Amino acid sequence: MSGLVTGDAVVLGLQPARLPSRALAVLIDLVVVWAAYLLIMLGLAVATASLDEAAVAAVSVASFLLILVGAPIAVETLSHGRSLGKLACGLRVVRDDGGPIRFRHALVRGAMGVVEILMTFGVVACVASLVSERGRRLGDVFAGTLVVRERIPTARVLAVPPPPPWLVGRFAGLDLSAVPETLWLEIRQYLTRARELDPAVGRRLAERLADELVARTGAPPPPGVPAEAYLAGVVAERQARDARRAFAPPAGAGQVGGAGAVGGALGVPVVGVVPPAAASPAPSPAASPAASPSAAPASVAPPEGPPPAPATGFAPPA
Repeated sequence: MSGLVTGDAVVLGLQPARLPSRALAVLIDLVVVWAAYLLIMLGLAVATASLDEAAVAAVSVASFLLILVGAPIAVETLSHGRSLGKLACGLRVVRDDGGPIRFRHALVRGAMGVVEILMTFGVVACVASLVSERGRRLGDVFAGTLVVRERIPTARVLAVPPPPPWLVGRFAGLDLSAVPETLWLEIRQYLTRARELDPAVGRRLAERLADELVARTGAPPPPGVPAEAYLAGVVAERQARDARRAFAPPAGAGQVGGAGAVGGALGVPVVGVVPPAAASPAPSPAASPAASPSAAPASVAPPEGPPPAPATGFAPPA
């Protein structure tokens, strides 16, 4: 992998294409281009049979430049660095910062390709690709480009073996913030391949990794715990924390503030429910007006002012 740094200070891990795959892609492109060139030249020979030699020579030079030079430049520009041969071999031309190429990059590569590939039968391009650290030819150097592999076989991911059951949850209070990612990667690689190592070598490697982990966390393993079991328990604790952090609900999602909060969250209007008033005690028969014969009904004063308007909305004259 080649570490390319973008303008935003982001390191890209790209795998440069080497000479065999690039040579195969160029060979496919040359076969297609030369086949198209010969077919077009046969058609032009028939069409320009009545012209003089100067016109035929001009047409031949123009056809050479347009087909063998201009066509690859146009294809790489329109496809952003993927010609037919590169597409078949899983390659792509990118800039030095990992971005897609433009017309000027394809123009420089195509112009240098006439000298490197067509005029010298690819000898200069092969020598430059072998000498370059990232397999670049002169056209890539002058254009500021790089041919990388797009189809990279994925590595087989091995699962980390679980810790012993009696160690599950023993490291819940361990501070793992100071452990670097490189150390985690070394521990994972050791745990996934511990059964393939020699027992003595694996034991020494586990002790070394356990000492580095203790130096980062400041907490030694429990007494009597082997180094391999200690590493497996700590890795399992880190994976459990990552899982809880990844699948934890957002803040405030699990807190419901009554029926109004639920209704607002669901977009359904909530009808206010008034709690029933406290039941008043039933009036005693002695206090009831009907039960007391001496109780006189209260006099009702006649209403003052004009009579109310009837229901029809017509008001009588004053």
